[in-house]
Amino acid sequence: MKKVITYGTFDLLHVGHINILRRAKELGDYLIVVVSTDEFNALKGKKAYYSYEDRKTILEAIKYVDEVLPENNWEQKIDDVKNNNVDTFVMGHDWTGKFDFLKDYCEVIYLPRTEGISTTKIKEDLGIGGGEEK
Repeated sequence: MKKVITYGTFDLLHVGHINILRRAKELGDYLIVVVSTDEFNALKGKKAYYSYEDRKTILEAIKYVDEVLPENNWEQKIDDVKNNNVDTFVMGHDWTGKFDFLKDYCEVIYLPRTEGISTTKIKEDLGIGGGEEK
């Protein structure tokens, strides 16, 4: 079984999120989504509209997602890949190069983002601010 892993906040779920989850799942048999906890978001200076538990519940309902884990810090990625026997790490192309250190442990793929949609744009359009996620 080929395992794929991706990371994000996944706040204000939109078609761009679904597209990246679908394309990530197409790269393997089992998709693990690691979601930033509220505490980790605070350390990054971000605030999600939905709580970690709500974002986890929403992601678990998506047919492409097989497992949801918490992201507590930047440093856990190597352990996540090793402990879950991950074959492929996937992120949006705006992160290109930033996770190449994982190539020692698995394949690293940067997928194109969906044009014209992001959590940041939604928050700006709604005037609720605080969004830095794509």
